[in-house]
Amino acid sequence: MRDYVEKKNELKNPMSHETSMINLLDEDSQMDEDDLEVNDIMRPPPSKSQRKNSTSGSGSSTAGSNVKGPLNLFFSQKPNEKRKGEAVGLESCRKSLRECAVDAFARWMYDAGLPFNCVNYTDSFGEFIEAVGQYGPGMKPPTYHEVRVPCLKKEVDKTYKIVEEHKAQWKIYGCSIMMDKWTAKNEKMVINVLVNSPRGSVFLESYDASDSSTNSNKMFNLLEKTILKVGPENVVQVVTDNTSENKKTGDMLKGVFPNIYWTHCAAHCINLMFGDIFKLAPYSTVFAKAIKIHSYISQRPLLLNMMRRYTKQRNLVKPAKTRFATAILTLHSFYLQKQNLRTLFLSTKWSESIYAKEALGKEVARFIMGPYF
Repeated sequence: MRDYVEKKNELKNPMSHETSMINLLDEDSQMDEDDLEVNDIMRPPPSKSQRKNSTSGSGSSTAGSNVKGPLNLFFSQKPNEKRKGEAVGLESCRKSLRECAVDAFARWMYDAGLPFNCVNYTDSFGEFIEAVGQYGPGMKPPTYHEVRVPCLKKEVDKTYKIVEEHKAQWKIYGCSIMMDKWTAKNEKMVINVLVNSPRGSVFLESYDASDSSTNSNKMFNLLEKTILKVGPENVVQVVTDNTSENKKTGDMLKGVFPNIYWTHCAAHCINLMFGDIFKLAPYSTVFAKAIKIHSYISQRPLLLNMMRRYTKQRNLVKPAKTRFATAILTLHSFYLQKQNLRTLFLSTKWSESIYAKEALGKEVARFIMGPYF
């Protein structure tokens, strides 16, 4: 019996220990709840922003929180997010950066003396701008040697490849050789050779024809050399101007290469027609008077400015690629400004000027006010 009672007491002691531990935990939890209630009583009421954060963040603790910590200082601001007191957008930043880039490029143009129309080469210029933008900041400008030697060699190789592509088309469709003769400022005669095909026109070479431009035999040698270089089986026709030596060269060409045609240049034919028109009596006298009027006005700056006020800043001469076309356009300009010129020479500014008292000025005024002007 004693052994049985002792075992029963041992079983009761662990259970009492567990119940005492549970009672202690319950007392601690009650104490924590009491402390929380006291803290809630002593805590001040939340602000509006805290209420908004608590309500928006009830679903997830991190999704709606606007509180920023120290780590946010190391990250850039989002493009669409505006700072306090600022209204800076991505488009305005890009606009200001482009303006700075254009100003720097224009300053370089002015310093280098480049013409304004160089920016119209949009294909190559656009590639240049895009390549610089892809490189990013810190790009060093090319050196004199890079532009003069390696870059130039690369472009020459590319040009040769383009010519080879054209030559492949010449063998399929045939081509036309065009010889353009012009005189440089130093009185040197130069002949540019171009080849035209359905692929397009390509510059082939140029000759210094100062000693052979008036000799039909030398011109034929130059033409034969070009035909052999292109290939007689690929050439359909040869186009030159209508001078006497080129006509003889065309006759010689038909005898050596019977399958190649010699064709007159249509632009040169029209140019010669204009020249023949101005040799006729009525047109020659009218054009001579127009030249006299224009020379008198253009040689006097004050009178030239006075004329431009009446012609709305328009000049009387319109230059063209050929001198005969310039003559036609100049006479047309005189015809359009006929009433304005008469208004100028009838005004008090002209009558009170010193030019109205000159003999040549009186003669010019008679031309303009005459019935045949």
